[in-house]
Amino acid sequence: MKNISLKLQEQILHETESLLEHLKTSRNKYINEAVKYYNDYHKRKLLEEQIVKESLLVSEDSMSILSEFENLEDKI
Repeated sequence: MKNISLKLQEQILHETESLLEHLKTSRNKYINEAVKYYNDYHKRKLLEEQIVKESLLVSEDSMSILSEFENLEDKI
């Protein structure tokens, strides 16, 4: 594990400390889980953007191929 220095807004720190009392967990564990959740959220968002982009590319190719098949049907 790595040690880091972290500056939090006072209000966020007070909210966190209050929640920690109720959750019966350490500040370190809580912050680690929060960062992991936030990282997972952003990885999903980036993956979603990539899928949309690639779907558009595939869609264009699919429409082109469909058009070619339609032209072949017209010739038959």
